[in-house]
Amino acid sequence: MDGYLAWLNYADQTPETWTLCQEPPVEDACLKNAKAELQRAWGPESPGAVQGWQLSLQLDGQLNREAYQIQRRDRNLSLSGGSTVGLLYACFALIRCLRLGQLTPDQTISQSPATSLRMINHWDNLDGSIERGYAGQSFFFRDNQLLLTERTQDYCRLAASIGINAIVINNVNVGGEASWLISSRHYPSLAELSRLMWGYGIRLFLSIDFAAPIVLGGLESADPLDPEVIAWWGRKVNEVYAALPQLGGFLVKADSEGRPGPFTYGRDQSQGANMLGRALAPHQGLLIWRAFVYNARQDWRDHKTDRARAAYDYFAPLDGHFADNVYLQIKNGPMDFQVREPVSPLFSRLRQTHLILELQIAQEYTGQQIDVCYLGSEWREILDFHTANPAALPGKDRVSDLITQSAWPGLKAGIAAVANTGSDRNWFGHDLAGLNYYAYGILAWNPAGDVVSIAADWLRQSLPSLSESATKALLSILTSSWRTYESYTAPLGIGWMVSPQTHYGPAIDGYEYDRWGTYHRADHWGLGVERGPQGTGYSELYPETLAARYRTVTSCPDELSLFFHYRRYTDRLHSGKTVIQHIYDSHFDGAAAAETYLETWRSLQSELDPELYERVEHRLEQQVANAREWRDQINSYFWRKSAIADEKKRVIY
Repeated sequence: MDGYLAWLNYADQTPETWTLCQEPPVEDACLKNAKAELQRAWGPESPGAVQGWQLSLQLDGQLNREAYQIQRRDRNLSLSGGSTVGLLYACFALIRCLRLGQLTPDQTISQSPATSLRMINHWDNLDGSIERGYAGQSFFFRDNQLLLTERTQDYCRLAASIGINAIVINNVNVGGEASWLISSRHYPSLAELSRLMWGYGIRLFLSIDFAAPIVLGGLESADPLDPEVIAWWGRKVNEVYAALPQLGGFLVKADSEGRPGPFTYGRDQSQGANMLGRALAPHQGLLIWRAFVYNARQDWRDHKTDRARAAYDYFAPLDGHFADNVYLQIKNGPMDFQVREPVSPLFSRLRQTHLILELQIAQEYTGQQIDVCYLGSEWREILDFHTANPAALPGKDRVSDLITQSAWPGLKAGIAAVANTGSDRNWFGHDLAGLNYYAYGILAWNPAGDVVSIAADWLRQSLPSLSESATKALLSILTSSWRTYESYTAPLGIGWMVSPQTHYGPAIDGYEYDRWGTYHRADHWGLGVERGPQGTGYSELYPETLAARYRTVTSCPDELSLFFHYRRYTDRLHSGKTVIQHIYDSHFDGAAAAETYLETWRSLQSELDPELYERVEHRLEQQVANAREWRDQINSYFWRKSAIADEKKRVIY
């Protein structure tokens, strides 16, 4: 088993006798792909057969475009969609429900996506590399050319099967040949890719270079208020849409980590975004502007400047300034996809700006698809977080309410995530990391989904031959893995402490005196960054109900204690433990849990395909070694800093 089929592994399906009794009288790629999926699952159709499934496909103008309904009456199946995209989703859902035993002989299932924009961001470079990629090379690009292969279509199938409807194919850090994606060099291959994606209900998006007028157009400036620049973008966008009429729009990273942007010209972020938004508007294109903007030149001696504040300080004053087709894409937390962060205060502040929640499926700081870490557990907490946004309707202030556009009338929103895919045969590097991509899609469609049930469904589809006891054992690993990873890495929300550049493995002081604003401030007496009113004031960026929770050590949740406050090693947490004892205990416990994961996997060897078993065993062995290294480095570092011994007298070096 090589993992290529992922959750579309229909090996447990016996060929079915089925007849398509009715279908819409349209020639359409989505409808063609829907019928092809049924054939993959059930085998060829048997026209005229009186036994087996009697299937009808029909369009229903009363349904939303992506909505569908499945009606089963014994062996008769009626699938309705608001469009052929809805019918495609209905076919994927039908196959899934029948495989999982979730469609009884007399049942009707009606589904409509709660989130209108469900996007994947690929950080693929045109040379074939992937920034923060842990599953091989890009399957979109090689040697500065776009690839169009059988794998491209299979990827569209995977994405569409879980409801993804927008994909950005290239890295947000746009440079070199990537700047020329919006030129005649690449239009023919992009047009073919766009048509392929559209046949699966997916809109193609492109990351673009804000400095393109200089790089491509030969202008001296990219100033968003310069009439010559404005005119150049108008012509360029018209040219792009003439070649790519189904393009969804552009994604932009500006004024961040060396990228050019409006700050270069003394302009604010809305002026840069709106200039591009106006160029896209006649084509119904979206301009997605990342809010990941901060000064990457901080002095570690400066205790007042706070990277965590940057996005809020730049964007909160601009609320209401952005054009109607401009969306701010905001990371879930204020830093950079750490294993634990508070939810960004921008979700509590913005009331007149369209927004997108940005997550990271790629495990940049959560084990890099070596360590098993089910991120659905983290996303559940983020989606359930009450923002206390004063614009929200009563009981509608969760992050999930924002992205589903139900928080208040007129809100436009969506969700995006950085992909964890690559050219590895199994797509995700670690076979168990496929769950994170699957769970993201399911939660994007329905943010209220139960993450344990999602994991169980993924297991039964991806490894259909497993016994019930083996499935439960693996489910136990998956559902505990995020907290396990958190427990043996950076403690109590402080984050970082990772090896610079690679971001894998411990290097406690690796970034401590660097320019990135990622400090832990550990000394002989304690550690943590003071972000209360007496420190950087970050806690006060939230509405009062949340600020009151975060501003003092007595009210701040333990899991974020060191993010918000400097704490002495002898301080008592809400758990009753001292800070230093929590550090010791959590790291011993986390490393021990990683060892049990390996033991559990080995106990299931007889039930697993040999190749799959060896691949995952190797990764779990690496995880055990990584967890031990984290345990020993963290515990030794803080024992030497604090000179306080472990109460349980375990070995610390």
